[in-house]
Amino acid sequence: MKSSGILVVGSANMDLVVRCERLPYPGETLLGSDFQTIPGGKGANQAVAIAKLGGDVSFLGKLGHDAFGHELHNSLIGCGVRTDLVSFTREAPSGIAAITVDGSGQNTIVVSPGANSLVRATDVERAASGFSVHLAQLEVPTSCLQPLGKEALFILNPAPARALPNDLIRRVEILTPNEQELQLLTGIEPSNSSRLERAADRLLARGVKEVVVTLGPGGCFWKNAEASLRIEGRSVKAVDATAAGDCFNGALALFLYQGRPIELAIRLANAAAAISTTRSGAQPSMPISAELEQFAPELFF
Repeated sequence: MKSSGILVVGSANMDLVVRCERLPYPGETLLGSDFQTIPGGKGANQAVAIAKLGGDVSFLGKLGHDAFGHELHNSLIGCGVRTDLVSFTREAPSGIAAITVDGSGQNTIVVSPGANSLVRATDVERAASGFSVHLAQLEVPTSCLQPLGKEALFILNPAPARALPNDLIRRVEILTPNEQELQLLTGIEPSNSSRLERAADRLLARGVKEVVVTLGPGGCFWKNAEASLRIEGRSVKAVDATAAGDCFNGALALFLYQGRPIELAIRLANAAAAISTTRSGAQPSMPISAELEQFAPELFF
């Protein structure tokens, strides 16, 4: 591919994280333990994942003119992400995510998008050309993604889950839902291998070229018109699954940008995501290249 870098279009949120022994039931109040504010947001997380693995990445998003916004901006810069396409607004506060993490590393997340909801197609149109890879998620308006994928490899992480218009999905080269998002997009619960494959086929029939379903500790599943493959999860002691999917998507975008075959890129992304679950927080959990190579040396040759 061209050496013009990766553009990530998406959200930046301040994560408000509370840890507790288990996740609360509806209507229940639990006492948690420690509380942290940690830079996050699916778009920013994916950009940081790319940068920490050594990639050339630019992030396009909107932040509020507030303390969280400036902290998020500084965090991106500190991680090596290019931020010349980041803008500040006084029309809305910076986005936040309220996150509860249990003792096994599983989480619940509620996002208030704030300034992320003000990203517009005109912002993206001016910036999209000249990049080799476009990576996006759905914590920004779907309409702002219309300029993506016209002259670049377009990877869409359809999270949080919502219906996708056909004119958007036809431009997507690689769609990366998790199991819940796959069910919402297809109406098929991927409760076994055959249903998982049938759901992926439904997305391929809508024009997506490749479907990569992330399965949490179960690894991932890849399918295109010619082949399919189940890749098992890596055995690790999970501490916090927050942003594991973002790590996967950022790593996948980087390794495809570097020209790796898609199966190898998926295996590398699967390994990177496993590493990210072994420590707390979103962006702080993203591995660097040396860690990934030490964790999965058989994938580097």
